[in-house]
This record gives sequence, structure tokens and C-alpha cells, in this order.
Amino acid sequence: MTEFTHPDQHALDTLRLIGPAPDNWVPPRDGIDHNVAIIGGGQTGAAFAFALRRAGIGQVSVIDAAPDESQAGIWLNRARMNKLRTPKTLVGPEAGLPGLSFQAWYEARLGAASYAQIDRIPRTRWAEYLAWYRHFLDIPIRYGTRLTRIEPVGEHFRLHLEVREGASVRGVVETARKIVLSNGVAGNGGPNLPAVLKDLPPALFAHTSQAIDFAALRGKSVAVIGAAASAFDAAATALEAGAEQVHLFARRERIASVPVTRTRAYPGAYDNYFQLPDAIRWSQARRFREAGSTPPADAVERVTRFPNFHLHLGAPWTQAAVRDKHVETRVAGEPFAFDFVIAGTGYVVDPALRPELAEFAAHIRLWRDQYVPNEADSDEALGSHPYLGAGLEYLEKVEGAAPYLKHIHVYNPAAFVSFGLPVGDVPSMKRDIPAVVQRISRDLFLADLDAHEARFNDDIGADFDDSIYARSVWQREGVDVDIA
Repeated sequence: MTEFTHPDQHALDTLRLIGPAPDNWVPPRDGIDHNVAIIGGGQTGAAFAFALRRAGIGQVSVIDAAPDESQAGIWLNRARMNKLRTPKTLVGPEAGLPGLSFQAWYEARLGAASYAQIDRIPRTRWAEYLAWYRHFLDIPIRYGTRLTRIEPVGEHFRLHLEVREGASVRGVVETARKIVLSNGVAGNGGPNLPAVLKDLPPALFAHTSQAIDFAALRGKSVAVIGAAASAFDAAATALEAGAEQVHLFARRERIASVPVTRTRAYPGAYDNYFQLPDAIRWSQARRFREAGSTPPADAVERVTRFPNFHLHLGAPWTQAAVRDKHVETRVAGEPFAFDFVIAGTGYVVDPALRPELAEFAAHIRLWRDQYVPNEADSDEALGSHPYLGAGLEYLEKVEGAAPYLKHIHVYNPAAFVSFGLPVGDVPSMKRDIPAVVQRISRDLFLADLDAHEARFNDDIGADFDDSIYARSVWQREGVDVDIA
């Protein structure tokens, strides 16, 4: 293994060898602030900014509602796993450039032997790598900037923003031709809250998507509802923080342990998934829903080592009431009382729930508008996912009613039914970021075709004149050849 005198030498050599990024080729338009606005400055927002830069697309802006870098993204905030759930060998935000990969970054700092010893990437190391990636590649992110409304205006958008400056917030309106929604798991909907929990007070209840003061749960009795990875991670964090008792309640009779999506984790299926007929894509999404979301084995083992962890199977909550600052319930006829309840119940996809999308959500084509399964395979939750195009763009429910929708690209888990992956996570980056960037490039290019055609036909000076080859021109004997 080559040793570098500087930890970033491999990355520096990579940028040197691929050469400088192309100049911005997109003609400016009056009244347009951004060719592309990227909503969300986490791992995918930064990766999109770099990919667009390498495609020669300028006037790109990345915004994030978090007040600063330390509070942006999930990895140091709402993510509570010890290790990423994906293999360490997957291609991430490096855009096919090995010198910018996690492995290169890790080995430059801790050595190849250390990398070989880890089975999956430690969450905090991943956060360190992403921070390095943003700074090393000089990806500017505008923190404290929240998108509140997307207003279509012809073929572009007005972005209504709330910009936080210290203790004050001011409204700003900017314009963009293209939008990429890289805004996380709730980016096309919101937390899934079972009806039985919706009336619980915030002091006694939280969804895993929220910030939770686990230190305050020390010595407390905690209920966790749900049995996917986020539920087990929350239960483990509470136990490690000193909770007196943690009870996890699962609807199913067994914890989901069969990762059905692994059967199509090969290049043919991965690369061509979008080309599958709707019926096959739907059936694969249904198969995943029936099998359930599987927590990693180490997430389960992380809680089962605690004697004060208790697992309830086939135990959905059907009632909850607050009494004496406790949440009381009865499950399978048995009464329980808890100091705090955590819902690890996932997310619902419904564009109408997002205020920034509300103005045109009714025009977005959903899977239920496109595909009607037989009654046995119907699924209301899957039907509410947007039915996306090849560039992960929204499509119109009625042709011609909202042509601007094709300029909004959905890079979040709402793309699951269309693309077969939890889009936004590492597994989707290799395939879907280039697809979105290529579509953005195509659309911007064709929208200004007259300007590009004029550029094609523009006058251009010669690289040299005849004098550099005049003395070498063959002259037949007896014939004068005059070359001025």
C-alpha cells in the first residue's frame, strides 16, 4: 500500500489528474438566481454539488435548514446506530474517483490494516469523512436557510425561503430553473405516527426523527414502538443512557430478518431497475413491505445484552392515556405505565404533507394514478409514492396541467417504488446521482438550444496560417505554385 506524507495526498493527486472542472456552460438568464437549487446539505446535497460542478453546470446553490454544519444531516444528530447499515465497499459520494472515497480517506489516516478490520463503517467516522469531503472539495452550503414554498412561474420557480440570521428570521425570494430534493427521509411526507400516539404530549413522547434527550431518560421506564432499525437504535441509546427499563413493542410475531432486496443486489437488476414493468416494480415493493424492514443483527444484539430490555412480539398498541405524568396502556390484556414513549414507526410518503410542495401536490402523478394492482396486492402506502421519470423527476398527473414538475428531481426515499432502493442512502448514489445530473444537463442544454447553436456557429480564429507548412508543399517540376 502506498504511504502518503500528507493524509490528503491521494485526494490531491486525484483532483490534479482529472484536471480542473469545466467552466459553466449554461447561458445566464435574466431574473434567474440559480440554475439548480439543491434542498438539503447532507451527504447527497454535497455529492450533487460536486457532480454538477464536474458537469460544467454553474450557478448551483445548496441550502440547509440547520443553523450550522454541526447540526446538519443525521449522522451526529438523529442517527443512533453505531455502524452504517450498508457494506463499507459501496460507492458513495466520490463519483467514481477512488481518491475521494471513504476507504482512501480512512486508510490515509488510520492505515489499510485498520480499514480491513472494520466490517461496516462506524457512524462517527462517516460523519468525519463527510465533513472532510465538503471542506476538501469546497462545497458551499447555506445553513439556516429553510425552503417554505416552491412557486412555479412558467418554466422556473420562485423559492420562498426563511433565512435565519442570529435570533432573527427574514423572508427571501430567489429563483431557480431546477430543484433537487435531497431532503431526507421525510422529504416527501413526514413521520408516521400511529393514531394511538397522536394525542400524547411532547413531554412524554417523541418520534425517532426528533431530537431526544436520552440523558433525561436515566432511571426512567421507556416504551419503544416499532421493530425496524431505528426502533432498536433508540432502545439501545436509552439503555446505554441508563434507562431503568426499556420495553420494545413489535406488531409482528417475529422480528423481520429476511433482507428480500438482497436478491436483486447485482448490476443487472441495480442498473436497469427503472426499466422493469410497473407490475414487477410494484410486486417487489409489496414483497419488501410484507417481509418487513430488517434491523442489522448487531442492532438487535446491542439491546439484548441488557437484562432490563424486554421485547414484546405480536403486541401492537391500541390504546394510550396519560395519568400522573405517565403513559398508560394495555397490551394483550396486560397493563403498563411508562415515563416516556418513543415511536420508531417510520415515515409516510404524501407530497401534500409538505408545505413547500402543497401548491402543486395535487398535480403530481402517484403510483395509484399510474398502476392498479389486483385487490390482493393493493397497498395504500405504496400507492401514495410519486411515480417518477428516469431522471427521478416528478411527472404530471394530467399531461399539460403542470409541465414545470419535470424540473423537480426527487432524491429521497419517496423514490423507493420507482427505483427499488431507499434513495438518498449510500446504495443509490452510484446509479441515481449521475442519472439526475445527466437529465439536468440535457434539460438545461435543450432549453437554451438557440444560444448553443449560435455558439456552435460562432466565428473562431484559425490556430495557424499557411506559412507553417508553405515550404513543405510539393511542387511539380516545371510548374510554379504560388502560395501567398
